[in-house]
Amino acid sequence: MKFPENLANKLELRKQNKALRKLAASNDLIDFSSNDYIGFSKNKSIFEETHQYLIENNCTQNGATGSRLISGNHKVYQETETYIANFHQSESSLIFNSGYDANVGFFSSVPQKGDLILYDELCHASIRDGIQLSNAKSYKFKHNDFEDLEKRLRQAQSDNFITEVYIVTETVFSMDGDCPNMEELIAVSEKYGCYLVVDEAHALGVFGSTGEGLVQMLGLQDKVFARIMTFGKGLGCHGAAILGSQELRDYLVNFARSFIYSTGLSPHSVATILVAYQHLQLEKQTIAKLRENIVHFNQEKNILGLKPMFVRSKSAIQSAIIPGNQNVKSIASQLQEKSFDVKAILSPTVPEGQERLRFCLHSYNSAAEISGVLRLLSTFVF
Repeated sequence: MKFPENLANKLELRKQNKALRKLAASNDLIDFSSNDYIGFSKNKSIFEETHQYLIENNCTQNGATGSRLISGNHKVYQETETYIANFHQSESSLIFNSGYDANVGFFSSVPQKGDLILYDELCHASIRDGIQLSNAKSYKFKHNDFEDLEKRLRQAQSDNFITEVYIVTETVFSMDGDCPNMEELIAVSEKYGCYLVVDEAHALGVFGSTGEGLVQMLGLQDKVFARIMTFGKGLGCHGAAILGSQELRDYLVNFARSFIYSTGLSPHSVATILVAYQHLQLEKQTIAKLRENIVHFNQEKNILGLKPMFVRSKSAIQSAIIPGNQNVKSIASQLQEKSFDVKAILSPTVPEGQERLRFCLHSYNSAAEISGVLRLLSTFVF
């Protein structure tokens, strides 16, 4: 069948740049690539307790699908959303099918014409896609640079046509693994009367004694207008939730198109979210082990002289900058040949010259595995 020539040219350009994306098959290598930070996706107890919950609550009798506004609002939703809100010390929560759906739904519907969105330049594609669908004006500010943010805010103050200002950031950035200074950001937000929106996709299950995320670990949850919690990372399951006031929840139910016009998650998926959250309360040792591994990784890279290569990070994401798509792919392949599943992140996913190896750490990685992969890396780059 004929394929559009302009699309074929785009694919060919990706091939020439050694940047063509392909779906990777599962493997038995030592995991330094998945976002399953505390191993919940393979947690047998979560699997079994989810099944038991469905039986005890007769959820298996109602398998109707559809939008939650029509036939898909299974009774397990209410219990799960209440549990999530209480866990995160939030007035309400609203479950979406994915983090992408949550961000697109929020940013396409909440900021209005006449409003302004100021977002960190390294915000995730889902945030940027949602912003593109918004009628509000939007500008990016330099990564974690609040002087640049204030410059934008002062400019906004002189514009009499701007109604509300939304500041958008992430607590853990997915490609760099670094975190903003949340106390400083909140001070700026309050100084200018802004609404702060924070994506905590890579902080859930990682920060805090029960994996509650960075904002809540710092006791700042009442200072944030909306938090987006994504479950496909630390919780090892599908879905996401937006945390905020009851008014925000009501607004999203009425105006977030990715919520209104999507088939709701199945009872099994929602029950898995509930049981995974319950396990956060029980898995303090697992979360503590992840933190130990993060500390060990940072100590080892310092000992081996690798620190200058890495973006500064205290999260489960550690990125070594190795410019050039072919160069970083070659080193990743050598690590994989030695049984370590470390992925290369190529341009244009990251800017040209910022290509990297992205190490994702887990509670189930051993100290020996961490030391081993870093020692190998040092032999390949020095």
